[in-house]
Amino acid sequence: MKYAQNILETIGNTPLVKLNKVLGVDFPALVLAKIETTNPGNSVKDRMAVKMVEDAEKSGALKPGGTIIEGTSGNTGMGLALAAIVKGYKCIFVTNSKQSTEKADILRALGAQVVICPTDVSPEDPRSYYSVAKRLARETENGWYVNQYDNLSNRAAHYEQTAPEIWEQTKGEITHFVAGAGTGGTVTGCGMFFKEKNKDIKIIGVDTYGSILKEYHETGVLNPKNAYTYITEGIGEDIIPENYDMSVIDHFEKVTDKDGAIYARKLAKEEGIFCGYSAGSAIAAIKQMQDQFTKDDIIVVLLHDHGSRYVGKIYNDEWMAQMGWL
Repeated sequence: MKYAQNILETIGNTPLVKLNKVLGVDFPALVLAKIETTNPGNSVKDRMAVKMVEDAEKSGALKPGGTIIEGTSGNTGMGLALAAIVKGYKCIFVTNSKQSTEKADILRALGAQVVICPTDVSPEDPRSYYSVAKRLARETENGWYVNQYDNLSNRAAHYEQTAPEIWEQTKGEITHFVAGAGTGGTVTGCGMFFKEKNKDIKIIGVDTYGSILKEYHETGVLNPKNAYTYITEGIGEDIIPENYDMSVIDHFEKVTDKDGAIYARKLAKEEGIFCGYSAGSAIAAIKQMQDQFTKDDIIVVLLHDHGSRYVGKIYNDEWMAQMGWL
């Protein structure tokens, strides 16, 4: 008989699927989507969540019966919750009010305690979800603060797992890798692996207006005052997490909130691929860069999470109409 010992063993080995319609018939390159929604937590974050937990167990930072505490937009929390269920830990997740209600409900369904913080505050503000998560970790007995932003096990998971899968699936013929940029783990971890294999592979991070990642990549100057509130979920930052190695990223492409939403809907209707907000942003970024690609290029775009997280927002006609996007 062939079966997994637990749900964590089903993480990874996600499919690579050709995109046929969403980018238009005149798009020159072959575009292959890495469908991370087939992970049990329906996102790429399952990979790094389990890696961070296992590394913390090895180092002694996470002790038996402990409580996992993290600030999350939802998907990392989902992966951590699955690991906690299998391994016997409790979870407290801190998120902000911008995130969809579906994400918080899913975390609660998995037995986690969820704390909601305001969105429009600086990272240093004691009310921010960064600050609240750190405070709860200090106050909770036998608590472990994950800190996916600066925990280098995040990018290591993608260096060790995600990128080698893509390399094998494309037989090493990949020319461009495109991924949403948030904590930096996926785009940097994969970028490090691909650059070691072939320095000519282009690594493209997908950013959003209101985030400071593109500006920092191009100038080396960190100016939090240039950050402002945006609607897109899962990408962009108002800080520079330690998981970033900007030297392996060739370019950041910014996408508007509107275009990310519209292209997510197009991806569902034209390809049958039901993914989240950042997936739409990634497809929009590739479309915006169309003139930079050739018929010989093989682009792999990582589609981060599942559309079920966003049925109350970008997949809701009323919400889209209220935004003026429909």
